[in-house]
Amino acid sequence: MASDLIDSMSSGAARPNIRSMSTALLHWTSIVLVVTVWISTTLFGLYILAFYAGALAEGEMARWNDVLPRLYNPDAPVATAGIGLHFAAGGIILVLGCIQLLGAVRTRYPALHRWIGRVYITAALLAGVGGLASIAAKGTIGGTVMNIGFSLYGILMVLTAVQTFRHARARRMEAHRAWALRLFALAIGSWLYRMDYGFWLLLTDGLGHTRDFRGPFDMVMAFFFYLPNLLVVEAFLRGRRRKASPALKLVAAGLLAGATGFLMLGTYFFTKIYWGPAILDRLFG
Repeated sequence: MASDLIDSMSSGAARPNIRSMSTALLHWTSIVLVVTVWISTTLFGLYILAFYAGALAEGEMARWNDVLPRLYNPDAPVATAGIGLHFAAGGIILVLGCIQLLGAVRTRYPALHRWIGRVYITAALLAGVGGLASIAAKGTIGGTVMNIGFSLYGILMVLTAVQTFRHARARRMEAHRAWALRLFALAIGSWLYRMDYGFWLLLTDGLGHTRDFRGPFDMVMAFFFYLPNLLVVEAFLRGRRRKASPALKLVAAGLLAGATGFLMLGTYFFTKIYWGPAILDRLFG
């Protein structure tokens, strides 16, 4: 009986330790992920503005097609304007979204947070509407599957932007922050789309990818560049709840750690090969 009591006491003491350890692990993995995303998306946002806006300023919009064929079509002005709006607004939300994630900005400079938030929401709406307008006007290079996948992405972008704004206006701050995280998870989709393709081409030599973006891998990527992001966010939101089990917290921390490793590796190679040279060329070229 005494041994049972000792076992009970030791197991009872272990539970708070496991819970506190899993909570701390989730906390720190989320911080490292946010810092990694902040650095990487800021670099990519600057690259988007340097490459696409630079090509527009120089009257060489055909360069857009170097990244994804048929983005620029002089015979389809509505579609071209839509995709141009999508990329311009996308670059803005990537840069501003990183600032909005910083808790210090929210607490110390609430007015700045609100004004940046208004610009951020507007840019997100424009990015979603611009992409949808381009798809409606001429479709995508990948056909029906890519049209559906990219249209769903645009619809979700608009929906999450509206929900983020609506909850902020109603002062439901917990719901507002949750929807803001979902919005940012979608906003980084175009960044992850390129990163996923870069790794896939490097590791498999383009297995399942075709030049018209209608191969098996291309069909998966029509949805994969944003749906897993939302799953990671949902795991984080549920894991950080007070009543969440240690197991759920550990699973969420594992997902965040895996995503961080992938992003660190991708950021290094893409900055070295693509983003860095384009940004430096725009600044000093």
